[in-house]
Amino acid sequence: MTALDLPPHDTAFDPLNFAIVQAKTFEELVVGDVFRAPSRTLTDAHSSAFQTVSADNHPVHYDAVWAAAHGHSAPVVHGLQVLAFTAPGATLFPHVIGEVFIAFTGLSCEFTGEVHSGDTLYSQLVISSLEEQAGNGVVTTAVTVHNQRGEIVLRGEHRYLLRLSPGTTTDS
Repeated sequence: MTALDLPPHDTAFDPLNFAIVQAKTFEELVVGDVFRAPSRTLTDAHSSAFQTVSADNHPVHYDAVWAAAHGHSAPVVHGLQVLAFTAPGATLFPHVIGEVFIAFTGLSCEFTGEVHSGDTLYSQLVISSLEEQAGNGVVTTAVTVHNQRGEIVLRGEHRYLLRLSPGTTTDS
């Protein structure tokens, strides 16, 4: 059979076997594992789209004159839009945890710098804690967003609830 031949008709396709990366169990995750998102350069169109979706019409986000009069060098990208750049689905993290995922249970963040149209953002999640709780696993990731100047413009954390492997015992 050559690479151009199709598989036999009796071969069943299983989408669960069509993974981007090999999934890991909770027990195989390691503190320090890094998951990065592709860089993204923000445009005025991104801000306008987010303004439409969020209904946040504060002039700091679109009025250059108002922003300058209040100490900003340019209109400021919505903070929640910057937070959205930490979405785990923008990285390989959800693919790595595969079928053991139960829930995204929480997040926190601190905005540490302004973001403007034209800035390029670099987001990453780093596993900072792995805990067994009530028969499940809790993964905490430290999240950061850097701009093109290497400045951290957002830092925080995400928490996820994962299933433990069958037969795993906990001290809870």
